[in-house]
Amino acid sequence: MKLTYIYIAIFTLVTTSCSDILDTAPTDAVVDTEIYKSTENIETVIEGTWRYLNDTYFTYANPGYTAFMRTSDAMGNDVAVTTKYGYRDAYTFNEMINSTAYRVRSLWTLLYKVIDNTNNVIHRVDAAEGSDEDKELLKGQAKALRAFCYLNLASFYQFSYQKDKNALTVPIYTEPTTRETKGKPRASLEDIYRLVLNDLNDASTLLEDYERPNKYRIDTQVVQGLLARTYLNMGLWEKAAEAAENAKEGYDLMTAEAYEQGFNDVGNAEWIWGHVQTSEQNTASYTFHYLDVSSSGSYYFSYMADPYFKDLFDPSDIRYKLFEWDGEPGREGFLRYKKFKFKSNLIGDIVYMRSAEMWLIAAEGYARAGQTTKAIEMLNTLKAARKTPLYSGASGVLLEEILIERRKELWGEGFALSDIIRTQRSVERKAFLNSDGTPIQVEVTTPDGEVKKVNGQGHRVVNFPDGKDFTANSPYYIFAIPDEEIRRNPNLNKD
Repeated sequence: MKLTYIYIAIFTLVTTSCSDILDTAPTDAVVDTEIYKSTENIETVIEGTWRYLNDTYFTYANPGYTAFMRTSDAMGNDVAVTTKYGYRDAYTFNEMINSTAYRVRSLWTLLYKVIDNTNNVIHRVDAAEGSDEDKELLKGQAKALRAFCYLNLASFYQFSYQKDKNALTVPIYTEPTTRETKGKPRASLEDIYRLVLNDLNDASTLLEDYERPNKYRIDTQVVQGLLARTYLNMGLWEKAAEAAENAKEGYDLMTAEAYEQGFNDVGNAEWIWGHVQTSEQNTASYTFHYLDVSSSGSYYFSYMADPYFKDLFDPSDIRYKLFEWDGEPGREGFLRYKKFKFKSNLIGDIVYMRSAEMWLIAAEGYARAGQTTKAIEMLNTLKAARKTPLYSGASGVLLEEILIERRKELWGEGFALSDIIRTQRSVERKAFLNSDGTPIQVEVTTPDGEVKKVNGQGHRVVNFPDGKDFTANSPYYIFAIPDEEIRRNPNLNKD
């Protein structure tokens, strides 16, 4: 019997507390009959699966799903990753094309484990003891979470749906896996997006009357947000805008004061969906060691901003004041963008979805659909909240304004590479140098108060590993399928 790499993902919960760790076991094990016996137990599966997605350490550089976000941002335009720590191999485009790289294996395992557990919930919950209402809620949560995983696979493991919807991507598994499960061939983007839409539409119905107790749980507005992302990827512009408008309802844009507090609290008025961290459950907080470049408790300080990114902001913009040239020894001349900050106890909640993103999806959807007035209204509502000059027809091409605003607003939230793939654009980086090739000098303040000029630090990688210029639709952007899956799944590349 041949085992595919996904068999590593066969698991179930063997505990009764949602805070306990997921264990691996074949889904046909004896304990399985108890785990899926009641809706109360299946609630534990859902809770545990969410925690597995977020709080699994593969390494310190791979703290659960946040590793996807950090990888995407490191491979984009506006994060100048320092040489010492963090996602430097992703930043150089050497890592994610390497099928043997540890992060490549980790991210694949993470998503397919979650998919397998949601498959078990979807197929077993109807036979469980409990009310029909509870069964619908659990199935709705599972379908939405499965759609989220497949949307990520579609976003990073193949080029844009709009480039070629028939392109083969990754295998689809919708049944619980057992020891007898045979590996599936790669499915087309069209098949994956069909599954995602079906799951999200089902979830929208199943969760219609659900009032969630916490923002990490999935409700209809989270589902609408995921639909907005999906439609945007597919080029269904008006549907994307409509879903985004539904998703943001009731989530006000944050104040200037809230923007400066560090993007670390799920209680933020803009956050539609996020992962809560506590003193006991805080693995995902490790990501702040990369993002937080100003708190004394941060360790890596590796996600500095490209100095040219700062030039996108008007000085009146509330976000502009978050920039600061670093004067610390060993970091002199790097540009801090102080958007993310640890809480005082060195933890921080993880943002998954904000209303600002939905305003931008609505703006882009309407703009691409030719509904210019609505697009400008969406864009300028966000701009007004950020105290930056409003868009007028004289200030540039509308769509370009919206895409630049996405870069400015969603920096550090995991959209950099997926947006480049989605829009079929090229990575854009250039070294921080004068026209004569000499370093640009910047003024910094050292810890002892000395003000001095130093060389400004920007991008150190400005082309692909083969020495060629960045280009659109490059294979360097696409995440590799792990070598284990290639070797253990003989059906992977079969038609």
